[in-house]
Amino acid sequence: MSPAAPSSFELLPGADSSPVLLHVPHSARDIPADVRAGIVLDDEALERELDHITDAHTRRIAAEAAALSAVTPWRFVNRLSRLVVDPERFPDEREEMLAVGMGAVYERTTHGAVLRPAGSDPQPLLERWFRPYARAMTEAVAGRLAATGRAVIIDVHSYPTARLPYELHGGGPRPPVCLGTDPRHTPPGLLAAAREAFAPLGATGLDSPFAGTYVPLEFHGTEPRVSALMVEIRRDTYMSEPGGPAGPGLHRLATALADLVDAVPR
Repeated sequence: MSPAAPSSFELLPGADSSPVLLHVPHSARDIPADVRAGIVLDDEALERELDHITDAHTRRIAAEAAALSAVTPWRFVNRLSRLVVDPERFPDEREEMLAVGMGAVYERTTHGAVLRPAGSDPQPLLERWFRPYARAMTEAVAGRLAATGRAVIIDVHSYPTARLPYELHGGGPRPPVCLGTDPRHTPPGLLAAAREAFAPLGATGLDSPFAGTYVPLEFHGTEPRVSALMVEIRRDTYMSEPGGPAGPGLHRLATALADLVDAVPR
């Protein structure tokens, strides 16, 4: 692990008895200076891109939910922008977002503009930031398995009200809350609990406009004790878009997320 890697993420402990890990991968805007030097956008354009690509205030939603929960969940939070690396992408040719230049290391913006020069080598960024993050997240999940016999990853995201050009599957419904699932890791009980928890906020949707959920590769498809669900919150429900302040909807969302955490059996 590189000396700088520990500051790029943080594991915030919860109750020893909690199997729940709230994962917040896309809430930050910070970009180290040496990484910024490899991005071709000027400062104004970069700020606009950060407005569009950042899941603003999701770290706060997770923090408030943790504080409201009867049994405090654990939290794993990315402290760097996803423009450094996106820890939820596949780091190889399996990643479908490579089709729009947005694999684990983005080369294009949400609107298709050049972010990094063509032919940029992603390996230094993957080694410095992606792989240490993946190892630490794997260890966090292993810790919940060891302590409680199971792990429940709840992936906390947000998405824009209007479709952005980079979205490969953005033509479908855009409900207030989209629940992303994995056929091997999202049990019916967890999905039902999420639908009930978020019902007061309006209709929930399934896998549209974003599908799937994050499970560390070491456990993906092989460890049935790891459950996972992605919670994608439409941004107009709690903030001014594209990158503005949070509103009163944030507390309602945090309360609903806490209800979901508390519905997970222990």
